[in-house]
Formats: sequence, C-alpha cells, structure tokens
Amino acid sequence: MKTDTTPSADAQAYPSDEARWDAVQRRERAADGVFYYSVRSTGVYCRPSCGARPARRENVAFHASCADAESAGFRACLRCQPQLPPLAERQAQLVADACRLIEASDSEPALDTLAAAAGMSRFHFHRVFKAQAGVTPKAYAAAVRAARVRAGLRAGAPVTDALYAAGFNSSSRFYAGADAMLGMAPARFRGGGAGEEIRFAVAASSLGAILVAATRQGICAILMGDAPETLVHDLQDRFPKAQLVGADQDFERTVALVVGCVEAPRIGLDLPLDVRGTAFQQRVWEALRAIPAGVTVSYTELAQRIGAPAAVRAVAGACAANPVAVAIPCHRVVRSDGGLSGYRWGIERKRALIEREKEN
Repeated sequence: MKTDTTPSADAQAYPSDEARWDAVQRRERAADGVFYYSVRSTGVYCRPSCGARPARRENVAFHASCADAESAGFRACLRCQPQLPPLAERQAQLVADACRLIEASDSEPALDTLAAAAGMSRFHFHRVFKAQAGVTPKAYAAAVRAARVRAGLRAGAPVTDALYAAGFNSSSRFYAGADAMLGMAPARFRGGGAGEEIRFAVAASSLGAILVAATRQGICAILMGDAPETLVHDLQDRFPKAQLVGADQDFERTVALVVGCVEAPRIGLDLPLDVRGTAFQQRVWEALRAIPAGVTVSYTELAQRIGAPAAVRAVAGACAANPVAVAIPCHRVVRSDGGLSGYRWGIERKRALIEREKEN
C-alpha cells in the first residue's frame, strides 16, 4: 500500500534543504511523512527517521512524496519502508485489531494467540501492546470482562450467568475481585445499587451547584453544574436502586471541604475515594492526582507520564470519564498549545479552577 503520495501540509515546518538535512541527521520522527530523502549512491529513498547508515550530504536529495522519489528512479528502503504508514501508526492498528479480538472472544485469548495474529513474537507484542494501550493485554482483557459483567448484571442476568458469559472460568476468581470491579456486592450491583447506601448533599459555590456523594468506601461522585436537580438525577441514573441518604452533620463537613477546594484549589482534597474504572483509567487518574496545584500538563505529556505515549486519545477519554471533580484534578490537563479543551463540567469552570490555582 502506497501512502503519502502528495506533499504534506506540514512541509512549512521544514522550509529549506538545510532544515530537512538537519532533520535527517537527527533522525527526527516528526518529519516522517512530511518529506522523504533519496541517496544517489544506493538508489533508495527513506523517511527522515530511518536508522540506516548516514549518507553523505552531496548524495542526498529531498522529495515531497513517495511518488516523487519513485518517479526520480529511487526504490523504497527495505529498512524504514517509507511507502508504508509510520511504524507507530502500524503498531497502533495492530493493537487496535488485538483489542477487537479480545473483545470478540468468549474467553481471554492466550498471549501467544494474540501475538501470532499480530505477526509478532510473544515478547515484542506484549511490549508494543502496553506501549500503545497503556495496559497489558491481560489487564485489557480483565477490563473487557468487567464491563461485560456490569452490562449483564444491569440487564438483570443472574450473577452466575453474568460472570460465565463474561469469560470468567470460575466463580472464585470473579468474587475475589468483585468489590474492586463493581464497588459493591454483585447482587447489589445487579439491582442497580439496591441495598447500597449512598450519602449525598448538594451545596452552592461560586462555580455553581456541587453534588458530593459517598459510599462506605469513600467519595464516589463530585459533580458540578448549574441546576442541583440535574446533578441529583445524574447520581440517581448511576445507581437507580441505591438508597440515597441526605447528608448528616459529619458528611456536611466533607461537603464543606470539597466546596473549600473549589474556592481555593491549592489547598487540595485529601479524602478517601471510591471510584471505579478500567485499569487504564485508574492509571490516568493516579497520574492526575500527582500533578501539583498551579501546574498544567498536556494530554501528550500525561500519556508519557504513564508510559503510554501513543495513547493520547485514551488519556483524554479517561480524563472525561473522571467522576470526581477537583479530587482528581483533570482540569489541570490542557492542549499542547496551552489552550483549554473539553471539560466534563464546562470550559469556564476549568478556566476558573486553573486561574484560582495560579493566584492562591
């Protein structure tokens, strides 16, 4: 498959042969797909990041596309394969295919099976999958099974049917991780939180209404919005059969701490949390809590911090799924250019929280 047959719109980043030669010497991956270079002495053309032996400058010419290089009589380098999509893109597609295979399987596929389907060795596939997805194949498969269990229980399936349909081969393995997976006993989850007591309260702040809710384990929701009724309905939708209990005096103090953190985010919020998510989401949320107040990072930088530099979109998705505003400070993540992107509770609230952290 031929790609990059037309000049890239990013060519202005390398406006001269000197800039392009400098990128080739540094094997700059950012230049891949922007231009290509040919070597007269070997008769091949390469992408700028090619790891082949450095060529002499007088033998090098530059081309805007693969088609241009081939029309000049050069053949594609067998090492960097410039006529194919970039390696990272090909690996991302292989990992996406592996994820689909895991999701379509009734039980957890063996690592050897996944590696063979990707055309890689067992070790190489495991390393590439973790780099691209941010979690191991086993952790991804576990998250898929957990999602199936939750879906089955919400649909009213008996616990035993739901766990076996999700790919668990024994009930003991399921029950051993049920609390972490569901946040409550399976039977209660199946009943939409029936029998589970969730304390909650709504308070006012300078950024609008704030709802704080907690299970026995810790804070499970901090929601912000314009209308208190909307926030309560959101909580009810999450646990339609749970017993929602109005706040007592002790819980009111917890709510006051949350409101205080919204008004002065630098004070932080050191409260036990009861948040459930996939293994990848948990990693992202942990990294978010490590960002100091007054500091912002990009989604790309956050992906690098968790060891998954290619998983920028997945990181953004994990930020959007954060159920506890300010306690997990997803407002501290911005675009690479410093601009503000989507925030579950509104861009203006995000802007205000960032500004308050810088001021205090």
